[in-house]
Amino acid sequence: MTVIDEDDDETLMAETAAGNRAAFDRLTRRHLRRSLALAHKVVGNASDAEEVVQDAFLQIWTHADRWRGDGTRFSTWLYRIVVNRSIDYRRRKSFQPLDDAVEMADPATGADGMLEERQLGAAVDAAIAALPERQRAALSLCYYQEMSCAEASEVLHVSVSAMESLLVRARRMVRSRLHSLIRQKDGDEK
Repeated sequence: MTVIDEDDDETLMAETAAGNRAAFDRLTRRHLRRSLALAHKVVGNASDAEEVVQDAFLQIWTHADRWRGDGTRFSTWLYRIVVNRSIDYRRRKSFQPLDDAVEMADPATGADGMLEERQLGAAVDAAIAALPERQRAALSLCYYQEMSCAEASEVLHVSVSAMESLLVRARRMVRSRLHSLIRQKDGDEK
């Protein structure tokens, strides 16, 4: 019997395929936080992200025998499932959830710096949320999941040059949206 806490992902996945629930639990604990963060960036809110990640891990448990371990890292396979489930989930949704409603600033917060930081964060989140799905997924994988272009390209099933192109277009669009907000704010202050 192997020591489950110290095993690498690929060993844990092989044991999961053999029906070892403890190995699957270890994989889940190890990758849950990053999977939730990735799904949240793609679907746009925490509750939908939780649903997507639960579905992804359920798929991994029920189809563990499909894991080949043929040179592809488990995390790459997992993130591919999370991104695909996230994109599918967004396509199925036909309404805006209450979580996406505009948040009002807390009137008890008096620090202008905190308010501006919150507004900038919301503007960045909104600019990212407005990106096409593949660009949003590329940006999330490379910046929030800290994957290399090569790793992210495997997740999205595109070439490295196509991944770089997705990133360039995504950064350009986010920069453009933020630039227009900054110009608008500067005009309001005059």
